[in-house]
Amino acid sequence: MVPASSLRSSVKLLSLYRFEMGPIRPPSEGGSYSLLVRVTRNCPWSKCTFCYGTPYNRERFQVRLVGEVKADIDAVKLMCDELKMLSKMLGYSGEVNEGLASTLLVEAPELTLNPCFVTVFNWLSSGAKTVFLQDADSLIMRTEQLVEVVKYLKTVFPRLERITSYARAKTLARKPFEELKALRRAGLVRLHVGLETGDDELLRMVNKGVTSEEQVEAGRKTVEAGFELSEYVMPGLGGRDRWREHAENTAKVLNRINPHYVRMRTLVPRPGTPLYEDYVKGRFKLLSPHEILREIKALIERLDVESRVCFDHFCNPSYRVKGGFVAPLFRQGYEGYKLPEEKDEILRAVDFGLSMEESRFVRVEELINMPL
Repeated sequence: MVPASSLRSSVKLLSLYRFEMGPIRPPSEGGSYSLLVRVTRNCPWSKCTFCYGTPYNRERFQVRLVGEVKADIDAVKLMCDELKMLSKMLGYSGEVNEGLASTLLVEAPELTLNPCFVTVFNWLSSGAKTVFLQDADSLIMRTEQLVEVVKYLKTVFPRLERITSYARAKTLARKPFEELKALRRAGLVRLHVGLETGDDELLRMVNKGVTSEEQVEAGRKTVEAGFELSEYVMPGLGGRDRWREHAENTAKVLNRINPHYVRMRTLVPRPGTPLYEDYVKGRFKLLSPHEILREIKALIERLDVESRVCFDHFCNPSYRVKGGFVAPLFRQGYEGYKLPEEKDEILRAVDFGLSMEESRFVRVEELINMPL
């Protein structure tokens, strides 16, 4: 039996540990079970008309000091050690599981409001295998500093299987190849890059700050350096005026890169962005559900890659079934469809959607005020 005073002291200690986290991460990196380590704050660009830095409230971009990041990693380690110690004390054999959660929350229900505790608890309960480096462009950090952070993570948590990050194509295109290889050797495994489109005119229109040729250079360098590469594509970004150019030129860029993953994120205009204002004022015309499917079909038909195409987000096409429930048109698993083997399966799903009454689909307009 653990003395109540000892339990209260340990729980109080848990509530005092803090480390900094940014607002977003890819769902494929463990979902709510990722450990988030913030090495930069916000986005160094924040000018894309569809985003405009809104996930970061348009706050100033900063590169954090290595010492600050290491202190955060140390705080995570202390929380992990405390949780495992409490688990042993309470008869859970050092495991971080539902039983331990129930016991701790009876003593201190306010822990559910502590995002640091929730993150570390979930991370440990899922096996503590992955870490995601935040925010929007970690690789803009000086390479030797980022290498130091990655190596420190691997030292403190030697059982880590995967360390991943967002990166801008512009940054990758400028980063010397040997520095990319050094980051990969240090233990950074996968990079997530917002391609959005391969159409140069559309890239200019949405103020992406990169050309299609720079995207190709960045992607090919990343793959050659040994990283797994996830490229994000935004169906609907061209609206009704440039949907075909968007599909065809994006396929051309992806074919030249041949990334490991192509992740679809259908455009949903976000309030507070220039593109949303264009939509409200009628200057930008959203695609209907069937038009989005025709664009996706045009893209998939032209892909000649050995990639996994993933629809792992609820903003992608979905339709209503009996009982008012909503079903995704495509598989939503993080590993998606393997191309070329499953290309026909994607196209069959598209054709099935096109055969359905368009009124059954969830329209993009219905998602605008939902958190993404």
